[in-house]
Amino acid sequence: MPIASPEVYAEMLDRARSGQFAYPAINCTSSETINAALRGFADSGSDGIIQFSTGGSEFASGTNVKEMVTGAVALAEFAHVVAAKYPINVALHTDHCPKDKLDGYVRPLLAISQERVDKGRPPLFGSHMWDGSAIPIEENLQIADELLTKAANAKIVLELEIGVVGGEEDGVVGEINDKLYTSPEDFLRTVEVLGRNGERGRYILAATFGNVHGVYKPGNVKLRPEVLREGQRVVAEKLGLPAGSKPFDLVFHGGSGSAPAEIKEAVSYGVVKMNVDTDTQYAFTRPVADHMLKNYDGVLKIDGEVGNKKVYDPRSYLKKAEASMSERVIEACNDLHSTGRSVTAG
Repeated sequence: MPIASPEVYAEMLDRARSGQFAYPAINCTSSETINAALRGFADSGSDGIIQFSTGGSEFASGTNVKEMVTGAVALAEFAHVVAAKYPINVALHTDHCPKDKLDGYVRPLLAISQERVDKGRPPLFGSHMWDGSAIPIEENLQIADELLTKAANAKIVLELEIGVVGGEEDGVVGEINDKLYTSPEDFLRTVEVLGRNGERGRYILAATFGNVHGVYKPGNVKLRPEVLREGQRVVAEKLGLPAGSKPFDLVFHGGSGSAPAEIKEAVSYGVVKMNVDTDTQYAFTRPVADHMLKNYDGVLKIDGEVGNKKVYDPRSYLKKAEASMSERVIEACNDLHSTGRSVTAG
């Protein structure tokens, strides 16, 4: 199947919400990691989301070019070509983009998709994330309001963050404090400014409940999924919706290393997308390290020898990396109960 069209992406999100499951959103930085994600989704019979961060996109453009938009477009175009060979749907997304990078990343990418849509083509991406967690909520929502209009015009879903995800990702640092827990007031203010989801354009909400980027030992991160339940409750009440309604499609950031019970509870409160990066990075790198250590005298030309081309050929270890990372993607699909639930399966 091709990359998910706006209509298929909307169906994916609707099915996740109604079916109480979520999609893994896998951060990719190269063609090889995209291949790993696609393989994992396909082997699971799950639709999924592939996403590129600002740093990942810059890296993908090459260490000499170092342009976020160039890298993001290159990765997206590669994904469009290769995903067509798989029997599942994949949405393309861009991850955390803070205020100082909007003009160099999200806004140009929105313009590219708008140009495509104006010519009768699908947008290049299915969704973009605006990360205003480092600025006051009112400014955050003001920018989100502007971006939502542009995203809707380009048939793109907007992701925004209220509250702060702790830890660090691509230079975006979130302090570990009370802002790790989105307040009911912030949930209410979001719907006041942006309207009910879909009213002016579709958006997904990264609300925080103790999330931290990276993996920490048990007990170091205090997740409180009930924060999501309360946020949904107060907004449903404000909108006059029946008890138990979930007006927001929610995003779980910092999903690597989370316990299955925590994931299950978060999904029950309306999470439809969970970001996975740290765990898949490790899964990709671990077999490469193993290959190098076991073939030390083959990957290096030691004491005047010539080494062993079969083991220093990058394909020899990147195939292992792809297989390992795809297994971690399968695990994420199982944890989020998206396995076997592709739109293409009916």
